[in-house]
Amino acid sequence: MLEPPEDLPDDQIEVWQQALEYFQRGYRMQMQGDLATAIQDYRHSLRLFPTAEAHTFLGWAYAGLQLFDAAIAECEAAIALAPDLGNPYNDIGAYLLELGRPAEAIPWFEQAIAAPRYEMRAYAFFNLGRACERTGDWLRAIDCFQQAVTLHPDYHPAQTALHVMLGRLN
Repeated sequence: MLEPPEDLPDDQIEVWQQALEYFQRGYRMQMQGDLATAIQDYRHSLRLFPTAEAHTFLGWAYAGLQLFDAAIAECEAAIALAPDLGNPYNDIGAYLLELGRPAEAIPWFEQAIAAPRYEMRAYAFFNLGRACERTGDWLRAIDCFQQAVTLHPDYHPAQTALHVMLGRLN
């Protein structure tokens, strides 16, 4: 998940390892539903060694508390550190969808799809499809849902969305 920088000086290895421990604990706490502790751990990780991943996950924790402006700010900080990482672009788009701003979300999903470091591109295609559906671009939504299913055949939300959209065309 989180790899040390290639050019990490020897005197920073221990600091990075401590930051990684806080990041991992934050993730565990978040998965257990303890968002307050997760936020503290992510912040501590970031104080020790800022990473795009820690900013992104801190944003995800904020979003779990409906603090979407703070979540977006963390994703923007992640992008500043690692513009090639797709997750924060997708997350900003998802938060904008939650805020009822699908047209603003579309370019963020497009950037996530184009990002070189993004393993779950199917999520960005699915979310782009959701945004296109909400803006009335049904044909593009269908195409996006289809691409999500092609990339991740077991992704049931994308399968369901694709079937619903195809049904609307009949």
